[in-house]
Amino acid sequence: MRDTKESRLLLVLLIAIAFALITVDIRGGRNSPVDGARQAAAAVFGPVEDGLSSAVDPVGNAISAVRDSGNRHSRLAELEKENAALKAKLGSDDRTRSRLGQLDRMLKLAGEGQYGIKGAQVIAIGSAQGFSWTITIDVGANDGIKRDMTVLNGDGLVGRVTTVGPDTSTVLLANDPDFTVGTRLEGSDELGFASGQGDRPLRVELLNGKAEVKKGDRLVTFGSESDKPFVPGVPVGVVSRVDPSGGGLTRTLYVTPYVGFTKLDVVGVVVQGPKKDPRDEVLPAKPKPVPTPTVTVTVTPSADANGNGNGNGGNSGSEDRSRNDSSQNSSQNDSSQNDSSQNDSSQNDQQP
Repeated sequence: MRDTKESRLLLVLLIAIAFALITVDIRGGRNSPVDGARQAAAAVFGPVEDGLSSAVDPVGNAISAVRDSGNRHSRLAELEKENAALKAKLGSDDRTRSRLGQLDRMLKLAGEGQYGIKGAQVIAIGSAQGFSWTITIDVGANDGIKRDMTVLNGDGLVGRVTTVGPDTSTVLLANDPDFTVGTRLEGSDELGFASGQGDRPLRVELLNGKAEVKKGDRLVTFGSESDKPFVPGVPVGVVSRVDPSGGGLTRTLYVTPYVGFTKLDVVGVVVQGPKKDPRDEVLPAKPKPVPTPTVTVTVTPSADANGNGNGNGGNSGSEDRSRNDSSQNSSQNDSSQNDSSQNDSSQNDQQP
């Protein structure tokens, strides 16, 4: 259609008629005069719209899926983050429970020995001082820590403080080859000196070469003058091997330490020694011996030689054999008696 004055007037007229119909339809409500026309239009154009909708629907779904995929990925990332946080929390809770258990055992040991301790946490292994078996703890001079203080945990002797900084300290572990501590044997009070051997048992030289000692005996620290570097009564370890006595002045023992030096976490520095030597009171309770099970053997009668499976049948055979043996013995005795009678008769005949 060409853009003329008449066409413009026609377009304006159609628009005015459309607005008039819309106004009448709205005011009429359910009784609208154009309702019939609407239904007819729906009947004609409805199938066409449905077909177009079916054709376009996959495209719409794809667009919707692309639009929502970002939300799903965001939700997945959020869930993964929540799972990671939960796992970290669970791990933290396990570690917290482990530390609480270590702290509880250490406080119990300190209470039994009457040691005044300062709790600390291991923050590093090894040191720049050249020691092969050392740890760094998170307490120092600002916490009242001094050189040559005893370090322990809930199991026993850990080591001694060698270097002190403002907020950290270095501890020489008891299994270091340069470490030596005086020891006392439980019960017999035999004295000796324990030295570290790295990842091997401690080596202990008893001063008495004829001391009676056996596997399973236990040792504690003997203590030092003014409790430095060692306080008395701290558990050291259990005798695992005794060298045969060669008649020397000392006797060598090998002791498995109570402390696991490769898994240290919570430790305590003894800042105040006990008023009296606790001696063997701090040692853990000895394990109860496990009773040896007894075995009872019940003998059942065996089957007889004929396979009857009756124990009495076997006895009957034995009785029969016994009777035959008795009969044979009786026959032999009778024969012997007859021979004797014949000999007597011959002798009587020969006499004048």
